[in-house]
Amino acid sequence: MTCGVYVAAGDAASLKATLALGLTELLCRQVGTVGVFRPVVRAGDRDDLVETLRARFKLGCRYADCVGVTYEELAADPDAAVAEIAARYRRLAERCEGVVVVGTDHTDVGVSARQGFDAAMAARLGLPVLLVVNGLERTPQQAAEAAALAVKEAEGERAAVLAVAITRVDPKRREEVLRAARRPDGPPVYALPEVPRLAAPTVSGLMEACEGYLILGEEHQLGREVSGLMVGAMSLPNILNRLTEGVAVLIASDRAAALLPGLMAAHAAPTFPALSGIIMTGGMELPESVARLLDGMSVRLPVIITEGDTFETATRLSAATGRRFTPDAHGKIETALGLFAEHVDGAALAERLGVRRSRCTTPLMFEYSLLERARADRRRIVLPEGSDSRVLHAADILLRRGVADLTLLGDEEAIRTEAAELGLDVSAAKVVSPFDRRLRERFAAEYARLRAHRGVTHRLARDLVTDVQYFGALMVHLGLADGMVSGAVHTPAHTVRPALEIVKTAPDAKIVSSVHFVCLPDRVLLYGDCLVVPEPDAARLTGIALSAAATARRFGIEPRLALLSHPAGTRGGGEQARAATSLVRSRLPELQVDGPLTHEEAIGEGSTVYIVPDLDIGDALVQEHRAAGATVIGPVLQGLRRPVNTLPPRATVQDIVNAVAITAIQAQSPPDDPAEVFS
Repeated sequence: MTCGVYVAAGDAASLKATLALGLTELLCRQVGTVGVFRPVVRAGDRDDLVETLRARFKLGCRYADCVGVTYEELAADPDAAVAEIAARYRRLAERCEGVVVVGTDHTDVGVSARQGFDAAMAARLGLPVLLVVNGLERTPQQAAEAAALAVKEAEGERAAVLAVAITRVDPKRREEVLRAARRPDGPPVYALPEVPRLAAPTVSGLMEACEGYLILGEEHQLGREVSGLMVGAMSLPNILNRLTEGVAVLIASDRAAALLPGLMAAHAAPTFPALSGIIMTGGMELPESVARLLDGMSVRLPVIITEGDTFETATRLSAATGRRFTPDAHGKIETALGLFAEHVDGAALAERLGVRRSRCTTPLMFEYSLLERARADRRRIVLPEGSDSRVLHAADILLRRGVADLTLLGDEEAIRTEAAELGLDVSAAKVVSPFDRRLRERFAAEYARLRAHRGVTHRLARDLVTDVQYFGALMVHLGLADGMVSGAVHTPAHTVRPALEIVKTAPDAKIVSSVHFVCLPDRVLLYGDCLVVPEPDAARLTGIALSAAATARRFGIEPRLALLSHPAGTRGGGEQARAATSLVRSRLPELQVDGPLTHEEAIGEGSTVYIVPDLDIGDALVQEHRAAGATVIGPVLQGLRRPVNTLPPRATVQDIVNAVAITAIQAQSPPDDPAEVFS
């Protein structure tokens, strides 16, 4: 049976998209196939919110399956339109385990804005309704009265009210709003504070509003949030004195040659605020010499040109709102998801919706579970490669989602400047220089003590600890961070070596090894070891198997172990795997384990944890899954006293996000002793 929910708002300024995003992610964490549906859309262009939800959550439904009728069709024949909406929704619901329906926008034309349309539509579709009430510039009592009225109107249309979300609440009065709005016999009420960036337009929104196009800069930065507009009608020095963080500057295109290079330089300089974009009015192209100059500056900031004059363009841009969510507004999307996770009880909503968690685990479900668990008990994670653009993108996402408290290593000015240039917000991250005098001396003394048996002196240690990998490992060792993730720039060996020297092996671990999570469409498998131990003997295979079983259990995977043999015709046969299987059984008789098996035999038996005979075979199997379209997460190190993880070659932003979440989860409790896990 399909689990569905209808999101209905009293006005377009309530930012109901935040609730739609949060609910879609909530369902994606619980069930395998999720759809989104908009009963009424504007004619012509595709609906932004539908496209945003489809792209962000990789929903399999086609756009045409996700929409009902247009506002014009609804106005022309309401009864026929409502019947068509119901038919289209049911066709989508038949193919999905969960559906989020997002109600009408009250600024559009048609009879849909009449009182109670969305509540009546929810009742017609048999869906509970989540009511979204705008709390902006309302006192707690006024917000409570608006919520009560919304509930009364919905119940008057025979709609079942799932909950009420009051958005855009004054953060200082959020608790007052909750006390005023909650009723003993009423539905749950949630209050989401006002976050200015959610209501801010994006550069792409401004470009659409003025009918402009991109002439310079990177297209993927069009999703940058715009904090305000400034008309640059003065001389460059006066414009520079009036710049503020995130502002978009309008300049006449016939003055661009005089202003644009200076604005670009200011944007890149740490002594000036970062801009969100520049809009050139009047439609005149840049002189060839100026275009060549800017090309040499490797401009990343979006520069847009429009045919409209300055007054006309400023008027259009001033009317543009940030209520729309578009697929390229990555920062706003992550902010909205973090806001929902922090202020809405997702578990309680899922229970009220009657969501039955799917028996299968999709890649999205697994990745969302990592974020949820990490966020539930936030840990401090150090990222040594703080100036790498992928690390900064991942940090922006992690901080907006509240997944972990981050420390970036490197030069603070350079890191903050690079983040601003990329349109990223890492202001909540701590930035530490590995040349910090106080920490350098402390770390040198500790490293010299740890490695004295290897002849390491304080003088030698003082030079070595400025290496960001060693610096980060010492932060973890000394309790200044709970875990470390590296490898975006450095090799895995460069990450693992300091971890082995400084963090060291956990007391109950026999060996440090690794696993990769391989997320198939319906389940998650573990493969180990594919990184650390080249040709393990029986004793090492046993240690790897026991650690992998404990890792599987920690991440919600029931361990059914298969110790793999070498492929037929290659060296070694299965003697080591056979011996290790016997050792694992003697150590933990209750653990399901078999071996030696071929990979095909293990798959046929439904194994979930695969222990490979050497690194080459392990890497080949993981790459085979990756080539087939599986999501691969890892490597994840196991057996260390505190968590340190490296990244795969050519790591993506999502790889880094996943690695930080996993490291944070590992840091939430001491390393598992397999004997205790399975006792």
